[in-house]
Amino acid sequence: MLENLNKYKVVLASNSPRRKELLSGLGIEYEVKTLADVDESFPEGLDGVEIPAYIARAKADAYRQVMQENELVITADTIVWLDGEVMGKPVDEEDARRMLRALSGKTHQVITGVCLTTVGYQKTFATVTDVTFAAMTDGEIDYYVTHYRPMDKAGSYGIQEWIGFVGVERIEGSYFNVVGMPIQRLYTELKKL
Repeated sequence: MLENLNKYKVVLASNSPRRKELLSGLGIEYEVKTLADVDESFPEGLDGVEIPAYIARAKADAYRQVMQENELVITADTIVWLDGEVMGKPVDEEDARRMLRALSGKTHQVITGVCLTTVGYQKTFATVTDVTFAAMTDGEIDYYVTHYRPMDKAGSYGIQEWIGFVGVERIEGSYFNVVGMPIQRLYTELKKL
């Protein structure tokens, strides 16, 4: 369906197994390339939607120096935004528990910024999904942190895992955005290339 991509060597600049799985679902050929030590900091004063878009663009710009003429690089960044606070990946298990306690019984936003970059083109967009968590007990939070892998996930959770089954009451927006890539929006933007 995306024959227009045949002129590009598509590069996913992410080691995320969830992003790889979602991009594979589009049926396009791609390879994974990552650069070490890409700066993922952002200036103070950015709001929730601006932060992952800024970081996705910064990741893409790091590739500009090594891009080939025919490459299309896809970069992304996901954050959890709760009451004006960014929740990235936890630094340790106690930080994961802290984040999950903060999310318990509240609605937060999962925001993914995506940047599509070629030598002569760059498009950045962000997608927002509202996620409402049920109130969770400390026992439920501890079970999740102990038995699953919250350390590589923004906000310390994966909606596709146990905590998503028992803790997520409602989502408004793209489910796949919460998993790690707003795949329908990405497909729409790729068709425009």
